[in-house]
Amino acid sequence: MGNQDAEDCAIIVISEFYICADDILFWVSSVLILDYMIKRLYFSVFLIALFFNQQAFSVIPAGYYDGTDGQSGQALKTNLYNTIKVHTELTYANLWTAFRTTDVRADGKVWDIYSNSTNFVFGTNQDSGSGGSAEGQFYNREHSFPKSWFGGEVTPMYTDLFHLYPSDKWVNNSRGNAPFGNVQVVTGFSANHYCEWGTSTESGSSLTVFEPSDDMKGDFARTYFYMVTCYEDKVASWKSNPNTEMLAGNAYPALSSWAVTVLLQWSRFDPVSAKERARNDVIFANYQHNRNPYIDFPSLAEYVWGDSTTYAFHPSKYTAVPAVKSEVSLFTAWSEHGSLVVRTAVGKTIEIMDVTGKIITRSVANQIETTFQSGEHKLLLVQVENQVQKVIL
Repeated sequence: MGNQDAEDCAIIVISEFYICADDILFWVSSVLILDYMIKRLYFSVFLIALFFNQQAFSVIPAGYYDGTDGQSGQALKTNLYNTIKVHTELTYANLWTAFRTTDVRADGKVWDIYSNSTNFVFGTNQDSGSGGSAEGQFYNREHSFPKSWFGGEVTPMYTDLFHLYPSDKWVNNSRGNAPFGNVQVVTGFSANHYCEWGTSTESGSSLTVFEPSDDMKGDFARTYFYMVTCYEDKVASWKSNPNTEMLAGNAYPALSSWAVTVLLQWSRFDPVSAKERARNDVIFANYQHNRNPYIDFPSLAEYVWGDSTTYAFHPSKYTAVPAVKSEVSLFTAWSEHGSLVVRTAVGKTIEIMDVTGKIITRSVANQIETTFQSGEHKLLLVQVENQVQKVIL
């Protein structure tokens, strides 16, 4: 392109993100170059390869998940249980100290899971037993998996950091022991409607539920997957409270069918964040010395409860393709058992294209899958609702 051509062009960055393949991290920038003078359209994709290993995202000890290799469904869940069940038990007082490293924002303040309007200072705004009649006064220790469901102050569940988070005291009290769910009729909410509570019929009957913010739904889904896995030997006895409709009263699937549907949906559309990975690593290294496998392997729940229960899970061969969020749409994608799987919201149009823009496959369902030969690497574009968002090798 000559200098005059360049002067008459507009360059529009469509997307910028990372992809993972064969232990290489690729930075991808999709650029649209439009020449207004001669109406030419150029599309280019630039890749800069950055080598990395899995520790760039999380610190998984070698061989930690070997016992789960080749498993799926109930057997996989049981082997995960055997992997993570042994861990160091904390005291309830230990949690205040742990939060300072597990749930700290970039500005040093408390990372509140139920409110985006608080600026709590560790220690200073810690709940001392009184107050909390309005949002923003104190933070306390929230059992996101209500302690009443497992009998109250029963260890080690009572102090397991993987389901305990700092939260605004008033919002915490407003939730009570209500199960998580998608609110249909709102009866209350936190500031900016960050969280809402009200009634829902997705369980099959009218139920009071608590709906966290969209950017926390995946976190809580993976928390619940962890709880019913880590305590597989106990979970069958926990269904003794009218608020435990999320539990099935057995070891597997452990979660009721409607809860599985909701939590899988939340996990798919709120992918694992850097904060979750860092928290997982800190809890493993400094406190409990076990891990949440549903954070280490973002689509692991699919092998236990979801659409991959007929496939064997191989932790050493697992490659997760980081999900992309945009203002227009959201989708998750991963490469497993010889296929690229892309999932988005129901009703969204998904197209998988080659680098020339030629459509390989198209679907208006909420999931699309394309198969490739083992060892064959393809550069693919994924387009959702007319916006190119991801390139996959």
